[in-house]
Amino acid sequence: MSTPRQRYREQVVTIIDRVLGEQAPALDAVRDAVAAALAADHLVYVAGSGHSHLMAEEVFYRAGGIAAAQAILDPDLMLHLGAERSTVLEREEGRAERILADYPVGPGDVVIIASNSGRNAYPIEMALASKARGATTIALTSLRHAAAATSRHRSGKLLYQVTDLVLDNGGEYGDAALTVGRNAVRMGPTSTIAGAFILNAILAEAVDQLSRSGFEVDVYESANMQGTEAAAQAMIRRWQSRIRGL
Repeated sequence: MSTPRQRYREQVVTIIDRVLGEQAPALDAVRDAVAAALAADHLVYVAGSGHSHLMAEEVFYRAGGIAAAQAILDPDLMLHLGAERSTVLEREEGRAERILADYPVGPGDVVIIASNSGRNAYPIEMALASKARGATTIALTSLRHAAAATSRHRSGKLLYQVTDLVLDNGGEYGDAALTVGRNAVRMGPTSTIAGAFILNAILAEAVDQLSRSGFEVDVYESANMQGTEAAAQAMIRRWQSRIRGL
């Protein structure tokens, strides 16, 4: 009998292979949108709430990540100020517009909004507000979960229904992919693993595409590698005026 770790690994690999096999057109379209933004000196924004905010942190100031990535982070929607509170607040209408007012999102930018369910007001309104500013909007969500959920936003729409492009993280309804123990408890969420893979793969492909056409993109190296401190500091100085939080 396989162990939970083996079954979990099989679930994750199956999801990633399915993403690559079934979503090539969507992955290509997002890659091209990101490449176009970078080539035109625009930014790639990533937003999320609850555990989905991890997607924003994954691409921000990241070893092996682009310098032109801006995380949109609202501490109230993260977990360290109150996990249950963050769940309540992400359902609050009007919050996304207030948060986005602190970021100069505009035409030519790309805004990726991560939400596994895509049903709460914050991600839906983040997409709507970003689109109203002229940005290309991308949902990173679970279409399987969305198909079984209703919107908590007054529009009645889900995140994937209001963005320009959609990336499906391939997750199960409720995210947890394993059944564990005698009572078949659901564990082993996959949205973070799959989402991080999708985002990093797209960014790498966009940078590769641009480099092959002669356009080089600023990419961070780890500041903890020997001899990279000066280069890391120089890159921070180049981007500090444009990227919040550096």
